[in-house]
Amino acid sequence: MRVSTRFSDSVHILAFIEIYQDQRLSSELIASSIETSPVVVRRLMGVLRENGLIATKKGTAEPKLSKSPDEITLLDVYLATEGDKQLFTLDTNTNPDCIVGGNIQKVLGAYYEDAKMAALRKFNNVSLQDIIETILVEQKAKEHNVG
Repeated sequence: MRVSTRFSDSVHILAFIEIYQDQRLSSELIASSIETSPVVVRRLMGVLRENGLIATKKGTAEPKLSKSPDEITLLDVYLATEGDKQLFTLDTNTNPDCIVGGNIQKVLGAYYEDAKMAALRKFNNVSLQDIIETILVEQKAKEHNVG
């Protein structure tokens, strides 16, 4: 099963829009940064627009963030792109007559829920501004051959 990259690609798009806000931002240009197709970028931008994270004008390459980057959390982006999708999936096809097979779903399910809540709490405490600032620090370190 392929793991979805909608969330990370959406964060990528939002950071790209903010960092390159003074340029013409076509879906082709954004797609070249993500190394995906412009169709995927347009689809994700549609989701971001529907969820109030970006504003776009039909026929122009001028997407803008709808809010300041410090007002957009990773949780906002996650909920917009993944909704209530499970972070982890349990195998429900186990032998109920086996000690492990008969109990693994209940036991793992509780741990999975704890991990999911921890991740969502962390996402709620990280803003797009935090991501952008870290990207810029990483780039500066690269330019100085550090790290």
